Amino acid sequence: MSWIALKMLVGDKAKFFGIVLGLTFAALLIMQQGSIFCGLMLRTAGQITDITGADLWVMDHSVRYVDDVKPMLESNLYRVRGVEGVRWAVPLYKGNARVRVNPKERKANDPVTIEQVILLGLDDASLVGAPRKIVVGDLLDLRKPDAVIVDNTRLEKLYPQLNPIWGRAPKVFAGRRKEKQEDIPESEWKKEALIKKYGKDEGERLVYKRFLSKELEMNDRRAVIVGICVATRTFQSNPVVYTTYSRAKQFAPQERKILSYVLVKVEGTDDEKLSWKARENLRTEVATRIKKKTGLRARTSDEFLLDTIMYYMKYTGIPINFGITAMLGFLVGTAIAGQTFYNFTLENLKQFGALKAMGATNLRIVGMILLQATVVGFLGYGIGVGLAAGFGIMTSGGELAFYTWWPILPITGVAVVFICILSSLLSIRRVMVLEPAVVFR
Repeated sequence: MSWIALKMLVGDKAKFFGIVLGLTFAALLIMQQGSIFCGLMLRTAGQITDITGADLWVMDHSVRYVDDVKPMLESNLYRVRGVEGVRWAVPLYKGNARVRVNPKERKANDPVTIEQVILLGLDDASLVGAPRKIVVGDLLDLRKPDAVIVDNTRLEKLYPQLNPIWGRAPKVFAGRRKEKQEDIPESEWKKEALIKKYGKDEGERLVYKRFLSKELEMNDRRAVIVGICVATRTFQSNPVVYTTYSRAKQFAPQERKILSYVLVKVEGTDDEKLSWKARENLRTEVATRIKKKTGLRARTSDEFLLDTIMYYMKYTGIPINFGITAMLGFLVGTAIAGQTFYNFTLENLKQFGALKAMGATNLRIVGMILLQATVVGFLGYGIGVGLAAGFGIMTSGGELAFYTWWPILPITGVAVVFICILSSLLSIRRVMVLEPAVVFR
């Protein structure tokens, strides 16, 4: 009977592909929109995930998310260091600054570039909070006079006149393959061409090396680029600039309170013999002591990340917009699959009637319909998820945020199953009341 059900399913290829197409569209849209939503939410907390090595973030008690900076007095740093269980505590400056490209770095006809950036000031001694990967340069160069490190994703905003390096390789490049790379004019360098010729790491190093020693201006002070790093794209899509804490105070507008956050390392959390739960208990205990003794708010990185995401989910329309799009995909998929599956059942009523006349029970007929729905459900789910994954791979590293959180897969599967159940119920009802004598009419 199962083989008969499958032959009936694929007998009308137009309807079969129509059902699969409807389920594929629903799975693709739910998976894609869910992944974009998760990627966008992670970008809101990009600075939290980029800064590693610290167990706790200490901040003003009224801070709600990472960009909601409430400056504190620098004396709070020493108060935190005096709390029992604190191994070390270092300052972190986080704020916005305006960067102006040095006139010497511009050509005569180039417009003046003034761009707002996210300025991060790291502890002068330990450099805790430094970027994980530096493509060009060295982290210790940050201790040089006026030194800054810029993230690689927003260099074209600071230097729009060098924007051609992000485009496709010019035709003239193909005719000069025998020449040395150094002999090719800088204006003809293309990122894709260099990566193809020298490999990803060396190609990117050659591209970003040209930005070293270029000068910027922040708060009427000189800044020199000594390194290019990889940083998580931010929600505001502003460039991220790293420098030391003492220098960040010079680059930022003068205020009485300048300390943004205190990064804390808890004693005992580096012990590999302790379980994850035991380490979390240590962090929670020290966070409670800090709050009780200083009146400041202390959160772990995971807690602070969740606070930031929940703020954007609660006070912005992002979840509603993505939810409406995913719901539309669900409704369209249900309509296409349901209507096509119902029409498919109507055209096969005589076949079902013949089976009932030959002794097939209603339960057996229902089983055949559910088998058909399961087959098209698996096909639609698999193709839809595969297309969404391919879309994510093609857009990785670009402007579009795409991150597939593992619960999205079962959520999409449940949605597809629900669509199949709704589509099957209409057909099952019609077959259950079918009289076997219909085949003789």
